[in-house]
Amino acid sequence: MADNYLEKQYEQYEKRKREWELKNKHGLSKFSNKHKVFKGQTNSTTEIE
Repeated sequence: MADNYLEKQYEQYEKRKREWELKNKHGLSKFSNKHKVFKGQTNSTTEIE
C-alpha cells in the first residue's frame, strides 16, 4: 500500500514538472519588455532617434 502511494505521488510530481517545463521551455519572462527604450529616450547602451 505504501509503495502504491509513493508511486502515485511521484507520478503527480513528474506530471507537474513536465507542465512547468513546457510552460517555461523558452525561458520567456512576463517582464520581457522591462528594458524597452521608447522614442526620444536614451539608454546607456542604446540610443533611438
